[in-house]
Amino acid sequence: MPIITGNYIPPGIFKNSDASTIFAATLRKVEMPVYERERIELSDGDFIDLDWSNASSETDKLVILLHGLAGNTSRPYMRGMARTFNHQNWDAAAMNFRGCSEELNRFFRSYHAGASDDLAEVITHILSLKKYSKIALVGFSLGANMLMKYMGENRSLPKEIIGGVGVSVPFDLAGSLGAINRMRNFVYAKRFELNLKKHLYARAEKFPEYIQKNNISACSSLRDIDDLYTSKAHGYKDASDYYKKTSALGFLKGIKKPVLILNAKNDSFLSPQCYPYEIAENSEYIHLEVPSYGGHVGFVTKSNNFYHEKRAIEFIESL
Repeated sequence: MPIITGNYIPPGIFKNSDASTIFAATLRKVEMPVYERERIELSDGDFIDLDWSNASSETDKLVILLHGLAGNTSRPYMRGMARTFNHQNWDAAAMNFRGCSEELNRFFRSYHAGASDDLAEVITHILSLKKYSKIALVGFSLGANMLMKYMGENRSLPKEIIGGVGVSVPFDLAGSLGAINRMRNFVYAKRFELNLKKHLYARAEKFPEYIQKNNISACSSLRDIDDLYTSKAHGYKDASDYYKKTSALGFLKGIKKPVLILNAKNDSFLSPQCYPYEIAENSEYIHLEVPSYGGHVGFVTKSNNFYHEKRAIEFIESL
């Protein structure tokens, strides 16, 4: 498909990538009804918590939302997207990845950027409700990588899935890690590191036979954490093996349903490989939009309905 330049121009200071990224992630307030939580029992004996936000009237349309690294369904970007779809008569099911709701999951493993089998199980459960004839997927950052991997894998997608939207997609995980580790992103990288360490300390208390607190404390980067935990806990040899096998870039050519990719040019978390121009130009299903501004999931507007929310509902309803 032709590359979409978009017409997004943020107000004032939000042309700065850090201002838009930080405001959207930490300062934005999104008012909406309280989620209704449902616990899904997975086939391997673990669980995932889904948080539901329903439209004001009965509908057969549903959007499934996938959060980013160290995130959950309470993040402003998740709530904002749920609200946008609810207002257009779509129910929303916001997925907390394993270990990301208030309760630690049952197993040593948790979630990662390529855990598309968990998404598949959630979709199977939702289809068993026999309520929805149209299902859309919207993912953010790590969750967007998972979404694109799921849609491009050699699997038969349910006919109810009409398409997906990925916002700030780190298609090349190793390259994105390199971008985050640049000195300009030190504060972001350190914040991710501390959040993940906090999660791992709790996991070490529950699973001392698998991981020890002193090894967690010795980690000084996100890659160290991926070498110590993320890769090993999920069946990969090391961080490099994990990045190689789960990066969605390797699955894009397999996508056979419409997707919109919204990656800002000034997103300091993304490497050049995260803008798959050539693949998009040669695909009838991939719509790549690269606005000049937006930072990382920071498409701020003068209203509290952000640009990526407007584009997501426009794209999905056009299918």
